[in-house]
Amino acid sequence: MSAPAGLRRALWVFFCNAGSCNGCDIENVAMVTPRYDVERFGIKVVGSPRHADVLVVTGPVTRKMAPRLRRVYEQMPEPRLVVAVGACAVSGGVFYDSYTLCGPADQVLPVDVYVPGCPPRPEAIIDGIVKGIRKLESKEA
Repeated sequence: MSAPAGLRRALWVFFCNAGSCNGCDIENVAMVTPRYDVERFGIKVVGSPRHADVLVVTGPVTRKMAPRLRRVYEQMPEPRLVVAVGACAVSGGVFYDSYTLCGPADQVLPVDVYVPGCPPRPEAIIDGIVKGIRKLESKEA
């Protein structure tokens, strides 16, 4: 069985900042500008997790953000994909031992794809989303 028709044509992405310094968020914004133009790949940024196929998480997850991040994840329809972007979301980064953190994103959500870097380049984020699509398609097969 192949991936659902909607996932073969277009992916809707929702960005969630879980406590980052905004370095990754700047790269996320650069990803949707005309220079990289992810819409040509069928990737569209949406403003609601209820419409999203992909959740892009940036930053280490703070204690206050953990329940909100779980709620955002639970609002997304199945099948869903979680991409951890940046060193902080992947491992906690320079904040790994802070008292205010629950840890990296995989301590709170099931992460499908990790995109390392501080901050990662827009090309790396796009590549991570594409790898996530392939992973999702192989699950459906």
